[in-house]
Amino acid sequence: MASLVIPSSGNHGQIGMEEDQITMVMVPFPAQGHFNQFLHLSRLVSSYHIPIHYVGFSTEISQVKARMHGWDLATATNYIHFQEFPTPSSYMAPGPCNFSNNSSETISKLIASVLDASLTLREPVSAFIKKLSSTTRRVVVIYDSMMASTVQDVVSIKNAEAYCFHAISAFANSSLLWDIIKYYLHLPSFLSKLAKKLFLPSGAHIPDGLPTLRSTFTPEFIEFMRLQHSCNKFSSGNLYDTCKVLEGPYLETLAKFSRLLGIRKQWAVGPFNPVTISGEKDSKVRHKCLEWLDKQAQNSVILVSFGTTGYLSMEQIKELAIGLEKSQQKFIWVVRDLLSGGEGEVRIPEGYEERVKERGIIVKDWAPQLEILAHSSTGGFISHCGWNSCMESITMGVPIATWPMNFDQPRNAVFVTDVLKIGVVVKNWDRRDDMIDSSTIKNVVENLMASTEGHEMRMRAMELGKQVKESVKDGGDHQKEMDSFIAHVTRY
Repeated sequence: MASLVIPSSGNHGQIGMEEDQITMVMVPFPAQGHFNQFLHLSRLVSSYHIPIHYVGFSTEISQVKARMHGWDLATATNYIHFQEFPTPSSYMAPGPCNFSNNSSETISKLIASVLDASLTLREPVSAFIKKLSSTTRRVVVIYDSMMASTVQDVVSIKNAEAYCFHAISAFANSSLLWDIIKYYLHLPSFLSKLAKKLFLPSGAHIPDGLPTLRSTFTPEFIEFMRLQHSCNKFSSGNLYDTCKVLEGPYLETLAKFSRLLGIRKQWAVGPFNPVTISGEKDSKVRHKCLEWLDKQAQNSVILVSFGTTGYLSMEQIKELAIGLEKSQQKFIWVVRDLLSGGEGEVRIPEGYEERVKERGIIVKDWAPQLEILAHSSTGGFISHCGWNSCMESITMGVPIATWPMNFDQPRNAVFVTDVLKIGVVVKNWDRRDDMIDSSTIKNVVENLMASTEGHEMRMRAMELGKQVKESVKDGGDHQKEMDSFIAHVTRY
C-alpha cells in the first residue's frame, strides 16, 4: 500500500475512534473532479482521528496527488493511506483529449472504458474491504454514487456499512429526480405544476425547460447511471458536497425523495475546498500568475478556465481570444486543459500574447484555481460550471460567466444565473452546437466586470461566499453536519 500524509482541518479527536475500532474506505468515481472531492472529504474526516484508505487506479491517484492545492500534502499525520490498484491497459482516463468536440464516438469509447474499468475494481476492492474487516471492529465505506456496482459486495461483510456520496449539486440532483418522476408518471403540464407546488418545499425553485438528461449525457452514460442505480440498494445514508446555506431547499427535496426509498439519513458536508488561503507570498512556491495578480486592482481580473474535461475547437478558441482582447478587461486564461483530441496543441493567435501582455496572462501549465479565485484582484470567472468550480467560486465570492459543456454543468449554470443570480450566460445550452462569436464574449465580459449589473452580482456572490465561510466555522452548519455524520458512524 502506498501511504501519503494528509493534513487535518482541525482537531475533533474526542468524537473519533481508535484505529482498531473503525476504519473508513473511500471509493471515488475515476474522474478528476470526483477524485478531488473524495480527497478533500478524506482530509475533513482525518481531523476526527479516523484512519482512511483511499482506493483507485494508480495512474489516477498519481494525478490527484499532483493536482491538489489549497493545503499541504506533505504535512505529517498518519490517517490517510492510498491503496492503488493496477490501471487496466484499455482504460481511457477522462480528460480533454478524450472529449473531442463532444464527439459521440469518442465519448462512447470513454464511457465504455470507465464502465469496464469500474467493473474490474469490484473484486480487488471487495477483497481489500474484507481484509480490513478482519482487523478492525467496523469498516465504513463511502462510495461515489457512480460506483455502487463496484462496492455492492459490502452487504456480505457483517461489520461493514456503506454511505453514498453524491458529487453533483443538490439542485442538479433534485431537478434530475423531478424530471424522472414526471417522465415515469406521464404528468401533463398542468398536473406537473400542481405536483411541483405540493411536493417541493418552500424556496426550492426548479425552473421549467431545464436541459434534458438525453441532451447532456450520452446514451452510454445514461445506461451506466441506470446500472449504478439498480445496484444502489444498500446505502445507509447519503452525503452531499454542498451546505444548507447554499442549497437548503434542494436538500429538503432530496430528503423527501430518500425517505420514499427508505433512506432516512443524509448530511450536507460541503464545502470541501478550503475556504481560506494562506497569504504567504514566498516567490519560490507561488505560481507566477499569483504574483501578477498582486499587481492588479481589486476585482479587476476575470479568470477563464474550463476544467479538466473542457474542450473548445480551434476556431472557438480564436473567438474567445479576440473577445477577451476587445473587452479591454484584465484576465488570466488557463489553456492547458483545452488541448483537443486530433487537433494538437492549443494555438493562440500569432502575436496575441504580446498584444495583451499588459492586461492578460495566459497559463499553459497547471494553474492554482482556488488561489486565483481567493485573490482580491479576481472579480469574475468564465467557467464550464463543473460543481467543484462552482463551489470554489461561490465560496470565494466570485460571480460566474457560464459556459457549460456536458453532464450536470448545464443545470449548474441555470442554478448560478437563474436561482442564485450571481452569474451571466456566455453560452445557453440550447446553443450548445453554435459558435460563440467574439462580440458576444466581449459583451459578457464587460457586463460582468464593468457594469452596474455585474457589480450587483458580485455583491450577491460576496455575501453568499461570506455565509458559506461562516457555515464552516465552529458551530456552523458544516461543522454540525460533519460532527453528526462522524457521531453516527462511530455510534456503536
